[in-house]
Amino acid sequence: MNKHQKPVLTGQRFKTRKRDEKEKFEPTVFRDTLVQGLNEAGDDLEAVAKFLDSTGSRLDYRRYADTLFDILVAGSMLAPGGTRIDDGDKTKMTNHCVFSANEDHETIRNYAQVFNKLIRRYKYLEKAFEDEMKKLLLFLKAFSETEQTKLAMLSGILLGNGTLPATILTSLFTDSLVKEGIAASFAVKLFKAWMAEKDANSVTSSLRKANLDKRLLVVLYVKEEMKRNDLPETAVIGLLWTCIMNAVEWNKKEELVAEQALKHLKQYAPLLAVFSSQGQSELILLQKVQEYCYDNIHFMKAFQKIVVLFYKADVLSEEAILKWYKEAHVAKGKSVFLDQMKKFVEWLQNAEEESESEGEEN
Repeated sequence: MNKHQKPVLTGQRFKTRKRDEKEKFEPTVFRDTLVQGLNEAGDDLEAVAKFLDSTGSRLDYRRYADTLFDILVAGSMLAPGGTRIDDGDKTKMTNHCVFSANEDHETIRNYAQVFNKLIRRYKYLEKAFEDEMKKLLLFLKAFSETEQTKLAMLSGILLGNGTLPATILTSLFTDSLVKEGIAASFAVKLFKAWMAEKDANSVTSSLRKANLDKRLLVVLYVKEEMKRNDLPETAVIGLLWTCIMNAVEWNKKEELVAEQALKHLKQYAPLLAVFSSQGQSELILLQKVQEYCYDNIHFMKAFQKIVVLFYKADVLSEEAILKWYKEAHVAKGKSVFLDQMKKFVEWLQNAEEESESEGEEN
């Protein structure tokens, strides 16, 4: 080879094709692009679906899924708690969203189809959408009554067509939503929309698969019925206890049934607390527990453990337990149960005396 001649590489040269890369967006730029596209599509939901389908190739839906779904449902990015981040700036919001839609089943069903198409096209959004709906249910207090209704209808329709699993409904068990009756009202509207899509057997089957059937139907509807029929807590707490205990097939072995009962009742403790906010309701619950443990012999030794569980879970107060012990117990198994409770009652009394003495010193 001539010393002035440069070496040449031989062989086949392959052209490399640069992969399509998604444009990088900050959340606010992502928001602005999405809001602009939705505003241009307007009320034409077919155009909205096409826009979302094509834009997913350049917008990072995976990274900003929460922003995507916030805007499609509420028209704005949402802060923790559910307030709208851009409430003061209409240019950063859109009225072409679920919350601004007409409050009728057909309109909301058309919006549900937009979500169906989007998630079928981008399967990775499935889990993110489930998480978004759980979050929105936790934020219900921040939404207006009509917004809650539209969200309930959307949830019911999406549960009916299988886009969402029934496990999203666990968000409704939040203490504040149950106590204020928001969960019950929401559930009634949700089930009405769900039943418009599927028959009762299908709904019950979905709830059962999610292990929600008895819990949801008992708790959410009881609160609504109390409100509708002006029923006091004292008339409901005994029925609720009976429903909860009848929901399980109990182990026949005494040494195993206590553990099973505590595990079961621990799940329901926050809900029982909702219906025992008055002293008289607590006493009735204690009496019902006493009667149940006496009537079901395998539970005889479980009474004290159940009462302590309810005390720790704020279902029963110290005052109610002491009153039951001194004067409000029933005759069934009286000597056995009072003996079981003796040490715990002494502990409560000592704690009360120490608290009083500390208060006097201060």
